[in-house]
Amino acid sequence: MRTRTLALAASGAALFAAVTLAPVAHAGPARGAGPAGADLKEGSVSAADLLAKVTSCSQISNGKYRTDEETSATIPVCGKNGAVFWKADMDIDCDGEITAACNEDTDPWFQNGTAFETSAGKPLNAEKLPYVVVPSISSIWNYSDAGIKGGGVVAVIYNNKVEYAVVGDTGPDKIIGEASYATAKALGIDPDPETGGAESGVTYILFKNSKVSPIESHSAAVTAGDALAKQFIQNN
Repeated sequence: MRTRTLALAASGAALFAAVTLAPVAHAGPARGAGPAGADLKEGSVSAADLLAKVTSCSQISNGKYRTDEETSATIPVCGKNGAVFWKADMDIDCDGEITAACNEDTDPWFQNGTAFETSAGKPLNAEKLPYVVVPSISSIWNYSDAGIKGGGVVAVIYNNKVEYAVVGDTGPDKIIGEASYATAKALGIDPDPETGGAESGVTYILFKNSKVSPIESHSAAVTAGDALAKQFIQNN
């Protein structure tokens, strides 16, 4: 659980029931493949198709969130059929298992735990596992009441790329827009926990009542995410 968010250096509805899938081989296109500017994605749903469904916001949060400690509160949580979403920045969460990229030396705010843990009861590995941070429960919004849970599936979209992740950690109760080192790296965002991240342009679509098991299986998240994304497009 993060207590401080990093400022950037540059100052059929059944499918939406709990999704529990075993790991499978990921046969999607390799990250970074294709011509420059191409729509790169995991699974079969494009960034453009997902973004077309989140052009307007029906606000479900009681207030709005900051993207960093020093910014004003401008980011609402929005509701759609089968999902919630927000559009924000991306700060880098390196919390969890100690690795070469994520430790007390690389991240001044490093914590060796995550709000949600692996199937073996250990912290998640931010360097290897794409995961997203949700704001801690507050009067602004309660993610649990909205059908969002640890291990839930998230489609993260940036620069015409789609990356599937899981809900892996909780953060400050007034700040939004944070994901793991692995999420940033997969999307072509500088993953450095101290100086990296993206200032804006990141869309997070969280699928309600979904859950990847085991939470640490990225291939399971991709399989579930692709199916949920297709259903999301059909239902919105």
